[in-house]
Amino acid sequence: MKLIKIKRETRLEQRHTVKMGTLNTKVTYIKKTVLNLINLKTLHKYRETYYGEIKDCEDCVLAK
Repeated sequence: MKLIKIKRETRLEQRHTVKMGTLNTKVTYIKKTVLNLINLKTLHKYRETYYGEIKDCEDCVLAK
């Protein structure tokens, strides 16, 4: 049995921009977990845009 696992989870989040208003996007989190219960660290976070492109969430902060 593995103690440390890599887990991928997709959530629906709301982002807000001045030009487009409220935008619902799917944000995918890649996390490192211990015994599939305790989250150690978020390794990567990315989202899908309105046009189907994949963008890193750290590159574009919409809530400035």
